[in-house]
Amino acid sequence: MTHAPGDLAWQGEELDLDAYLARIGYGGDRTPTLATLRELQRAHVTSIPFENLEIVLGRPVVLGVKALQDKMVHRRRGGYCFEHIELFAAALERLGFTFTALSARVSMGIEKLLPATHALLRVEVEGGTWLCDVGFGAGPLEPLRFVDGAESAQGGWAFRLERIATSMSGLPVERWALHQHGPEGWLLRHSFALAPAYRIDYEVGSHFVSTHPRSPFTGRAYAQYLDAETKHELDDTRLKTVHADGRADPVRHRDLEPGEVPDALAELFGIELDAEDTARLVAELTRTSRDPRG
Repeated sequence: MTHAPGDLAWQGEELDLDAYLARIGYGGDRTPTLATLRELQRAHVTSIPFENLEIVLGRPVVLGVKALQDKMVHRRRGGYCFEHIELFAAALERLGFTFTALSARVSMGIEKLLPATHALLRVEVEGGTWLCDVGFGAGPLEPLRFVDGAESAQGGWAFRLERIATSMSGLPVERWALHQHGPEGWLLRHSFALAPAYRIDYEVGSHFVSTHPRSPFTGRAYAQYLDAETKHELDDTRLKTVHADGRADPVRHRDLEPGEVPDALAELFGIELDAEDTARLVAELTRTSRDPRG
């Protein structure tokens, strides 16, 4: 184990590891090897969706392994980046991996300084360094080699990691950028420095993302799911299914009625809400669709 107890640890001892691995459908080796890391990330990303429904349902997003495994493992819900990374970090810690948590600034091609509100991990294994970005929603299916210029084709998706030479107050600052290839070429997804992040930092970031009026996740329902060839995205009541080559699925590329959203969440994202949450979600989507102010 490589992490100090208390506030610097990732609560791996509180994780029901067997239940988590069953949730992601992983039955492979549990030794901390690169092969294990690759299989774990692919299993996690293709089993647990990205979603922000707790915010829409009027409930706080609670971090910490006990709350996260209740929600994402036992109730088979998804979450956003801070939830995914804390759960994945707890599993890696429990399995004996060496890693550092990081915070990134999401840009998606926008040239503007935005807050560092994305979580990811830098993992050391078998003499190499790897980037694990399991909480982006449509992120890499497998770890990326932490080398300037490294490119990785994963299914129909392609990613590239670059080192950026920048400075702050005249001092050099090492930053890295993750790009994804699309129909229009390489798109900058997010950038980050190598300063370690801790659970308390993620608490602050999560509070902003889940409560601030300028957060992209406080005014709409949002869900994403990615596999080797297809990405499903629900943006409020707008459903999009896009293949890795850029083709849109004409059947699953449309505006939904609020009452259709729960079935779409179950069918395409694996999110099955109970009757109370279904009614609450439909009511909220109906309200916001009638009120352009949200």
